[in-house]
Amino acid sequence: MNDTYYSDYSEITPALLKMARQSEEVSRIPPELYIEKEVKRGLRDLDGKGVRAGLTDISTVNGKRPGPDGKDIPCDGELFYRGQNINALVQGFASEGRFGFEEIAYLLLMGTLPNRRQLKDFSDELHRCQDQLPSNFVRDIIMNAPSQDMMNVLARSVLTLYSFDDQADDISIPNVLRQCMQLISMLPLISVYGYHIYQHYYNGKSLYINKPDPELSFAENILHVLRKNSHYTETEARLLDIALVLHMEHGGGNNSSFTTHVVSSSGTDTYSVFAASLGSLKGPRHGGANIKVVKMMEEIKQNVKDWKDENEVEAYLQKILSKDAFDHSGLIYGMGHAVYSLSDPRAVLLKSFAKRLSEEKGLMDEYALYCLVEDLAPCIIGRNSHIYKGVSANVDFYSGYVYDILGLPKELYTPLFAIARSVGWSAHRIEELANRGKIIRPAYVSISENKKYIPIRER
Repeated sequence: MNDTYYSDYSEITPALLKMARQSEEVSRIPPELYIEKEVKRGLRDLDGKGVRAGLTDISTVNGKRPGPDGKDIPCDGELFYRGQNINALVQGFASEGRFGFEEIAYLLLMGTLPNRRQLKDFSDELHRCQDQLPSNFVRDIIMNAPSQDMMNVLARSVLTLYSFDDQADDISIPNVLRQCMQLISMLPLISVYGYHIYQHYYNGKSLYINKPDPELSFAENILHVLRKNSHYTETEARLLDIALVLHMEHGGGNNSSFTTHVVSSSGTDTYSVFAASLGSLKGPRHGGANIKVVKMMEEIKQNVKDWKDENEVEAYLQKILSKDAFDHSGLIYGMGHAVYSLSDPRAVLLKSFAKRLSEEKGLMDEYALYCLVEDLAPCIIGRNSHIYKGVSANVDFYSGYVYDILGLPKELYTPLFAIARSVGWSAHRIEELANRGKIIRPAYVSISENKKYIPIRER
């Protein structure tokens, strides 16, 4: 245990620190026992494949294909929503000049792409749900306990919404869909209002509350309520819309969606499930990674004199990997994925659209630096570590960049991920409830030895 780190906090007394050392020591399990007992750490085998824990019809994530010898080999990543390739979906609505969030949310929740009438009815329902944020909720709940962490604001607010729902514990599918639609619609407002209140109370900024406009798309409304003057360009709104679509869903095995299945299987209410999933997504190994990417790139820009010099950029990336720079974790953030190896289709799409906004804002030097890091990092990682598969840029690498050039506050990066992924969580919750599965309870192998009780006077 790093005593220096913990001693920075006045609440951690010497006695508590001593107990923490003991608790940590007794909690350690020899790594070799996981192999001996055939336990898959992180529910992943030695080849990095996920242990099969369930079935889903919501999305498909592919990073490998069968090789000539029958063994899986890496391939360019593929992502399908309800059998629809994500590339075709994004190119479809983007090429027609339409916003896609509502359409793709309908696809994930209803299983098919909507016609114009179905899309209008669904969009109208989302707008109606936005108006159902309880009166005085912002004043009585969010303003009474401002926080600098918007994910905590979201989790607390979601749990509080339980108290405003007369059918909170009803887990029939119609009622759960109602709750999910309301939460999908309300999360952007809670996030943005929480941010403005944080800025007011912590940083002395003016407090303003813009109400959503029913004539605007889901993505446009986020920028509308976030910005004081409600101004945004069409390119900005469309890029945010695409980012939301790409973050909307990613299989049942990602940490927060698996959390949704686990907690839903207990039969609990929708608000508790969303709060648990929010807690999962908050972690830097999951939804918080894009913030790390932006901060890492800011340090690179400050310490590399010539952003176009491959040798200079490579040398600094090596320092990061060697734990001599940035946060000393030895990680080049935004690189690598549990499933994808050669490419992440979400990153590929986001990169192509990010280029257009970079050109509009005169930020092509920054864009070129991201591209250079994307090219160099896999080679550097490959030289320094033995990895079972390739490494490529993941969606976090470019989503952080997109949010940065959109001028969005870092406090909202992970909440934006949650806003998008709330659609996927909703689909997975309904899928779990519709199939009436058993409560999810995997086995843990105990390595504890039985001991004889010793009276306290003899200890």
